[in-house]
Amino acid sequence: MTWLRALKDTARSGLTLERRRLEPLVALRGAAGLAIVVGGTLALFGPVVAVSSAFGAFQAAIATYQRSWRPRPLLALASGCSLAFSTFIGYLAAGNLPLFLALLAVWTFAAGLAWALGPAVGVIAASNVAIMLVTITLPTSVAAAGGHAAVIAAGGAVQALLIVLFPVRRWGAQRDALADALAAEADYARRLRQDPTTSFDPGPLMLARSAAAVSPRQARRRPAELHGTRGVAERIRPVLASLADPAVGVPLEGPERDRCRELLAAAGTVLDSAASAVRDGTRMRIPRDAMSALKAPDTLAILDGPPRRAAIRLAALMDDVVETARGEGTDEDPHRDRPPLHRLAPGALRRVRAGLRRRSPVLRHAIRVSAVVCAGYLLGTVLPLGHGYWAPMTSVMVMRPDFSQTYARSVARFGGTLVGVGVATAVVQTATPGVRLSGALAVLCAFGMYLVMRTGYAAANVCNSAYVVFLLGMGGEDVGQTVPERVLLTLIGGLLAMLAYALYPAWETPRLRNRLADWLKADGRYAAAVIDHYARPSDRDSPDIRKALLAARDARIAWQEALARAIHEPVRTRGLTRAGAEAAEHALAQMGRSAMLMEAHLPEHGAIPVPAAAGLADALRKDSERAARAVRERRPLKWDRVRMALAQWEAEEHAVFSSGTTLLAEALEELTDALDEGVRR
Repeated sequence: MTWLRALKDTARSGLTLERRRLEPLVALRGAAGLAIVVGGTLALFGPVVAVSSAFGAFQAAIATYQRSWRPRPLLALASGCSLAFSTFIGYLAAGNLPLFLALLAVWTFAAGLAWALGPAVGVIAASNVAIMLVTITLPTSVAAAGGHAAVIAAGGAVQALLIVLFPVRRWGAQRDALADALAAEADYARRLRQDPTTSFDPGPLMLARSAAAVSPRQARRRPAELHGTRGVAERIRPVLASLADPAVGVPLEGPERDRCRELLAAAGTVLDSAASAVRDGTRMRIPRDAMSALKAPDTLAILDGPPRRAAIRLAALMDDVVETARGEGTDEDPHRDRPPLHRLAPGALRRVRAGLRRRSPVLRHAIRVSAVVCAGYLLGTVLPLGHGYWAPMTSVMVMRPDFSQTYARSVARFGGTLVGVGVATAVVQTATPGVRLSGALAVLCAFGMYLVMRTGYAAANVCNSAYVVFLLGMGGEDVGQTVPERVLLTLIGGLLAMLAYALYPAWETPRLRNRLADWLKADGRYAAAVIDHYARPSDRDSPDIRKALLAARDARIAWQEALARAIHEPVRTRGLTRAGAEAAEHALAQMGRSAMLMEAHLPEHGAIPVPAAAGLADALRKDSERAARAVRERRPLKWDRVRMALAQWEAEEHAVFSSGTTLLAEALEELTDALDEGVRR
């Protein structure tokens, strides 16, 4: 992709608004917390302290919108306290420009490394640096700086307290994650009616698994319908696929296929009803004909063999879905433990240390954002514009570890600033509001930002820009002078961020082959774990299969995220064209799917072992690792051991489920053909 095309696509992406479910009560609670803090500090300490406290409450509410499964009050407290500490330390060094630049470099570098711990931590750390650049200009002494830090922390505490006193949709994030997983299963069932080999994105299931981890205290308070539904949803997917696939299920045409479509439609209806009940916390209502179709007596008469077993299993799983979604299940799965924060420290240090590798995108981001923020602050200080902190504040807010988000957010930030500042300035110059009215308008803008924050960065930044204008007007700033300066410095900050990524990039495109190789190796291990079970059917519910499946899902999601970022990069593909990447992705998805189908029909305890399965599993592990190295080194893929083992499997007298191994062999050949073009280039 050329630079012109990349800039055009990222600009369009930054200005795009998405249709998301709005949460007005959550936005109202955040705005109410802000109003309490601003009103209280305004009455007790005056407008300058009120402005400082407003930033603390404002940032604390924003932190609660980040995707995290931690309790929302904890996020608000952590955000408020960290901003208070940053403000106090920043003020102590603000009087000495070289010392403050050194502190700013270290602080921003640490905020950049925080992305190694996840987007939620990265966003909160970046926001703290940005707001700190404003709040350090408000105090006039060390004692005053301590007071400002205290009211900032108090703002976070107020937001946390409101969340505890006025909860909105208890367990809402966990409910949404589980409901999305059930809805994805329902959509998969409907798509299988039209395309029996359609693929399934495991992302919603992985997200639901992450959301299901709770602390022991949370486990005692968790709603009953959130206990076992995810485990049931995990078992539904392979049953749906094995029922619909013509290779292992019913034929493509005939009465069996018609009955299969009826079963899939009924399963989709039940799953949709369960998703709606879980999301809203209401009683599950199922159309009577859906359960009747799943348990129709003539189903067993029409279907035979593996499809019949799959239909019986599907009906049983739908009963489990109904029971767990209603909170009536008696067998509760042990909860996944979410360790407390102090137990996460060693793992967090390991992830940060891993991010310090020379070629790490996180390290490059930390270096890039640190250099840009310091340069922007120095440039804003030198230029005769005043309010020089707007440039570095813009840079740190728009910069992300990947190209597309950085450029999209830069465009969105500038567009949102123009609109927000323009509207707020027109209101100020027309109505000339006083301190209290300016504070009320700032709270109203904050409510608008909380409400539309998840619909797009441009829309949120319109409200954010207007919020800052009204807030600074309440603190005594000359808005007429602030507007042109802020717009120009915002443009400078955005351009610095974009230029920095162009000069010191961290492109995802050159790493695509590594991501593909990781997925190939993980898929190979998953398929090998499943096949190995055929050689030892006594090992029921082997944890190795589950562990390998989760690793394969992680590798697949990592590949898809990398590919989505690479599509918008102005970088040439190195031996992997877009068509080749799509074909390889399809082949690996089919490889994982063949293993899933074999897992759906694992032999029961006491079944006759298949001796050839052990050899095939071993060959698949070794050849997958060798093929992964070949993908990285752009060499042809070889499957000699797997071919020999497959031949032995098919010749085995008691070999079973040969259709699954046939699908596996076809997927390996498809993958080899997809990557041949890159090797020839």
